[in-house]
Amino acid sequence: MTAFGWLLLLQGAGGLLNTLFGWWRWAHDLLVVNHLPFLKGYEVFAAIVIGVLGFVLLAMAESAKKAEEGA
Repeated sequence: MTAFGWLLLLQGAGGLLNTLFGWWRWAHDLLVVNHLPFLKGYEVFAAIVIGVLGFVLLAMAESAKKAEEGA
């Protein structure tokens, strides 16, 4: 769960930076938001949502880890 959270967080941050600033032209094909045709024109918003989902998943993984240690 932690690895998937980091993956989503990096996809969101990378997609946001690449869409806004055009950096990382070589990484264009590695970003999820560029492969989903229904997100055309909404890449910035989709990257933000993906990043937030990654952050939430990381928080859930940490919470589950603390709950497991406490039990």
